[in-house]
Amino acid sequence: MSDEPIHHASCLCGAVKIQVTGELPRPDACHCTICRKVSGHYYAGTDLPRERVSISGEEHITWYQSSPKVRRGFCKICGCTLLFDPIYRDWTSVSMGAFDGPTGTKLAIHIFVADKGDYYEIKDGLPQNQQ
Repeated sequence: MSDEPIHHASCLCGAVKIQVTGELPRPDACHCTICRKVSGHYYAGTDLPRERVSISGEEHITWYQSSPKVRRGFCKICGCTLLFDPIYRDWTSVSMGAFDGPTGTKLAIHIFVADKGDYYEIKDGLPQNQQ
C-alpha cells in the first residue's frame, strides 16, 4: 500500500472525475488572453506527469485545440474547464478549481501578466512573468 496522497477533482455536474496520485506541484496562474477567455478570469493549474492522472468519464470530455501545440479539456455536459494539455509534452495540467477538498499547495507564479485584464491587480507578492 502506497503512502502517497490521492487528490480528487471533478467537473461541476460530476460526469468527469479525475484522480491524481502524489503531491500536487505548485500551480501557476496564467493571465494570457486565451486562458482568460476559457476560464472567465485567469487559469490556475498544476502540471502533472500524465501517468499520475487518471480520468473516469473521459467520454464526457470535449477537446478544443486552442493552438497547434495545446488542447483544452472541458466537460461537454456542464462546460467545466478541466485540463490544459500540451499534446507534445509528457505532462498535463489539471485546473485547480476542479479539485475537491484541500490541495495542500499554493500558487507559485503568475505568467503572461502582460495580457492580464485591466479590472484586477496582482498583489500577492509572487513572481510575475510578462510572457
